[in-house]
Amino acid sequence: MTSTNLHMYVMMAPLLAAFAVNLLGRVSRAWIGPLSLGALTFSTIGALLTLLRVLHHGAYRYTVGNWQPPFGIELVIDPLSALMLLLVSGVALLATCSALKSVQNELPGREHLFFTLYMILVAGLLGLVLTGDAFNLYVLLEITSITTYGLIAMGSGRAALSSFNYIIMGSIGACFYLLGVGYLYILTGTLNMADIASILPGLNAPAAIATAFAFLLVGLWVKMALFPLHIWLPNAYSQAPTGAGVMIAPLMTKVTIYLMIRVMFSIFSPDYTFFAHAGVQAGIVWAASLAILCASGLALAQRNLRRMLTYILIAEVGYMVGGVWLANGTGMTGAMLHIVNDALMTLCLFLAAAAIIYRTGSLEFDRLHGLYRRMPLTMAAFTVGAFSMIGIPPTCGFFSKWYLLLGAVQAQHWEFVAALLASSLINAVLFFRLFELAYFKPAGEDVPSASQPCGDAPPLLLSPLVLTAVALLVVGLGTGPLIENVIRLALPPGFAP
Repeated sequence: MTSTNLHMYVMMAPLLAAFAVNLLGRVSRAWIGPLSLGALTFSTIGALLTLLRVLHHGAYRYTVGNWQPPFGIELVIDPLSALMLLLVSGVALLATCSALKSVQNELPGREHLFFTLYMILVAGLLGLVLTGDAFNLYVLLEITSITTYGLIAMGSGRAALSSFNYIIMGSIGACFYLLGVGYLYILTGTLNMADIASILPGLNAPAAIATAFAFLLVGLWVKMALFPLHIWLPNAYSQAPTGAGVMIAPLMTKVTIYLMIRVMFSIFSPDYTFFAHAGVQAGIVWAASLAILCASGLALAQRNLRRMLTYILIAEVGYMVGGVWLANGTGMTGAMLHIVNDALMTLCLFLAAAAIIYRTGSLEFDRLHGLYRRMPLTMAAFTVGAFSMIGIPPTCGFFSKWYLLLGAVQAQHWEFVAALLASSLINAVLFFRLFELAYFKPAGEDVPSASQPCGDAPPLLLSPLVLTAVALLVVGLGTGPLIENVIRLALPPGFAP
């Protein structure tokens, strides 16, 4: 193993673990936890070392199997992909700690099947953030989608129907993306992103290039659930098994937004993306602003904690899409920073939801009464996550929102400024309503008495939640070094804030 191929081991560890879990987990479920946690711990440490190498020695490219591009698959390890590699593996590791307990409780006897799909999903996400091949990206996108369909379908009640709806929308998004790749292949004769980017400027086919660009973006927007292409997400994420939602919610949309950035800047150029078609850039910022407002409004109507969080998640997608399309360095910095921050915020809140449902059996608002007394540590961590989602300093959510606001002001997109401020106010209403229920309302007869001893979740559920809450503060206080040493290196040339 060398420092130049460590990323391959990071990606392969969960894939090999999936194979081992499927075989040994059938014999005894005692194997599942050590195999899953061991593989993801290895991947997280390897991803951290990969990021440090990139920061010290610069970006590099890796050809799989020594098949040189454009014939072989090339992996790109630069500051942004290395950061995403660490984010995916780290979030997956924390989510797995919680998932082990939740799955044991919700899917007894099927743990090995769940974690086989789960680990394949992690491997697919790690591959997505590394690949430099447009068609390989499609293959990995479908691997992650198919495993997600299976994980969601393992839930109870209407989960299978929600998974089917996700399959329909996911297939539509995949078809759009594949059509875009097909157009690019016809035009350039290659699937390597760097080769495509070098050939496109010399082509005299503006209509075909614009069509390919539109197909690629629409396909990814469906996959990331950008409003109004979001209709599949609330049911899918809220009805999935708790252990699946804890990982899928923080990672799937963020990785897809990262892929959008890759398509915009690695296949096409910033000049083409923002300035080749008058009005498109401004129109997308307007659409993102509308998405933020509509999704935040829909969150107000929910009476179930996890379903409310899914609509907040859809609004957050609008934050990041709009930030990238502000077309200035400050907005892009905010969007890239928010990918990291939102993954951690969403993880924290879904981990808290997993702990609450484990102890109370329900996430309906009328079952949350008295939770601050019965689950003090859980609710303290939930409060940190909520403050970050609202944007209260020194939590990390404040700093990415600040950069997004500054970018919107610089670009004079006042509608985006208004949407960000309105969404933050709505988030404050949403979470302070929950604080009122959980702190001031006494527990009723249908829930355990508030006078009982501390009813916090078991350590396997509580530990990752507390660590994530601490991470929200640490990342917030470390925003300056993160931007200076990583995110600014990932910005396109000429877009430094």
